[in-house]
Amino acid sequence: MSREVVLDQLKIIEQIYPELVNSNTPPSKYSKNNTSLAVPPASSSSESPAKTSLSKHSPSDGQGKLKNSPIPKPVNAKATGEAGSSTSVSKPQSKSNAVADLFAERRAKMAKLRAEEPKKPESQPSTSGQQARKQSDPPKQQSGVSLKKVIPRNIEDYYPVVAPRGQMAAKLAAAAPYNYFLTTITDAKVTHLEPLSITFQELLDSSLGELECSVQMNFMVDIGWLMGHYFFAGYENRPLLILYGDETPELKMVSAKKPNITAVKVNIATPFGVHHTKMGLYGYTDGSMRVVVSTANLYEDDWHNRTQGLWVSPRLPPMPEDADTGAGDSKTGFRESLISYLNSYKIGHLQPWVARIQKTDFSEVNVFLVASVPGGHLNTPKGPLWGHPRMGYLLGKHSAPIDDTCPLVAQSSSIGSLGPNPQSWVLSEVMASFRRDSAPIGLRRVPAFKMIFPSFSNVRNSHDHLLGGGCLPYMKATHDKQLWLKDYLHQWKSDSRNRTKAVPHIKTYCRWSHRGLYWFLLTSANLSKAAWGVYNKSAKFEAPLRINSYEAGVLFLPKFVIEDNFFPMESKLGQQHPRFPMPYDVPIIPYAPEDTPFFMDYLRG
Repeated sequence: MSREVVLDQLKIIEQIYPELVNSNTPPSKYSKNNTSLAVPPASSSSESPAKTSLSKHSPSDGQGKLKNSPIPKPVNAKATGEAGSSTSVSKPQSKSNAVADLFAERRAKMAKLRAEEPKKPESQPSTSGQQARKQSDPPKQQSGVSLKKVIPRNIEDYYPVVAPRGQMAAKLAAAAPYNYFLTTITDAKVTHLEPLSITFQELLDSSLGELECSVQMNFMVDIGWLMGHYFFAGYENRPLLILYGDETPELKMVSAKKPNITAVKVNIATPFGVHHTKMGLYGYTDGSMRVVVSTANLYEDDWHNRTQGLWVSPRLPPMPEDADTGAGDSKTGFRESLISYLNSYKIGHLQPWVARIQKTDFSEVNVFLVASVPGGHLNTPKGPLWGHPRMGYLLGKHSAPIDDTCPLVAQSSSIGSLGPNPQSWVLSEVMASFRRDSAPIGLRRVPAFKMIFPSFSNVRNSHDHLLGGGCLPYMKATHDKQLWLKDYLHQWKSDSRNRTKAVPHIKTYCRWSHRGLYWFLLTSANLSKAAWGVYNKSAKFEAPLRINSYEAGVLFLPKFVIEDNFFPMESKLGQQHPRFPMPYDVPIIPYAPEDTPFFMDYLRG
């Protein structure tokens, strides 16, 4: 640890325990049964690399931003479309106190943020040291951890944005028929009260049902952050299955401390693939359930000042006992697709969920599941199941005819190696699938392709300044091999949703014209071969599709959502259906000649 890190941590201890300052009592007498007095780690292993590196240099401004901050030290961003996790500089936590320490670390962090905010008048003093110690002291060591004794039920002390309780069901009903939200932005207070903005805590809101058990499938998971949310919702002891891609020591040991939590790392044969899906399954005590498909990792940064998207299903009731086994699926075949996707994991812990889903009524779901599964894939009697061919199959079967002048607009938080020219993969494979519609096959021209990816100026002007680019792991070395992409790039701008300064980690694909939006895809999949797949053209017979990563998204088609050929993109008097809540402003703005994409290299100095 550097000297600056130690001093920074000691200041946190001083703020929480002022009675220890200048104390002559040996530290050993305090630390014997009080794990909260241990110096908190410099960083959680699940923090984004940019944030972790900079924490060694600069203080926070109290809102999660870091002012006058030097460029962080080099970062190893994984070639996965996500910001890679960093290695903690703290000593390993003891197994007996590790879970309690996760919450102690969170308390210390929030205390530091509050301490650096403008001081209140003396007539309104902050919590005294004696009271703070009373709240922070964990119980004596025991088997397992009783979170009710470790931390108080005061959620405002742990999370910067807290929505009113008991209102999520009404918010979800008002969001119909799209059920599509963006995450709230900490530094954009106007988003805290927006009807289409939500926090993670709201996904556990009691108005949606009493949670019986749940599954969280994701790439990066900060188990302390996640357990805190379940604790404040009152579900800390309910069965929770976590499938994750990025390994951390806390995830490896959590099952030993909390037997109700099962954490399973999803292993992938190829080193070029990751478990990138972001999905939640929520089962309720009345037998119903709910599915949430998201673009956000389960750690603080992704729910702080980044633009993320979520689709939340309606309540899905259990089927009657005497119902036919084939009944209860939606017109989009969502239940069947979800079961196929879950079975692809070949993980026994998922089988009770597969059985439950099979007995659940999905008829109210109005979107398609579009997913990717690692491996080599051939077409099936039901068409291709995964990757960009799956998108092409659904569009060719269900999309209304689209004029070829309508561009295909892609938007993602990372870009893979696309080849030396547009025809290498983007136009020959992805565009060939995404351009399809239900019009008769004939002579068609290739529609325009446009790509939204934050420029350097977008990130520099964001809420978190250059650190906002910590979720954009696009490297200059990759870009230098595909300079043709510059001609297709467009700025990130979202004034209409108050998110121009919130760097997008959301991923979307769509086509629109002056008439409206023909289709919209919200997904975890960045524009990359690993996510969408590439055909093995050297195959002697049928060319198999090679996919490296797990991905999941939902496809909105007007025919199934509002029984029309396109979604309205504007609000007009007397309009039958609400406008589709686009995450960015339309029309989109091309890069200026002097603009460059944001590269992760900028955070390496």
